[in-house]
Amino acid sequence: MQSPTVIKRHVDLVDRMADTLGVDLEEAALCGQVSSDEISDAVLRCTACSNPNHCDGWLASRDTADDAPAYCRNRDLLRSLKP
Repeated sequence: MQSPTVIKRHVDLVDRMADTLGVDLEEAALCGQVSSDEISDAVLRCTACSNPNHCDGWLASRDTADDAPAYCRNRDLLRSLKP
């Protein structure tokens, strides 16, 4: 099981990635586009990333993006939620 610190870091990365792509995860959940279990699964997928530091740098270098990086384990989910 992942430590709370690791989980919190990846919650932040998933949230920042969604924001960067223009995806409002809270709104998507309220509208039924994604369940809370799917969001939890996205965080767990993110914890399996081999290089979260690169992701953190990628997110820090831009305010918006059209797509997540190819290595993002949540790329397909986030694509499906884009407005």
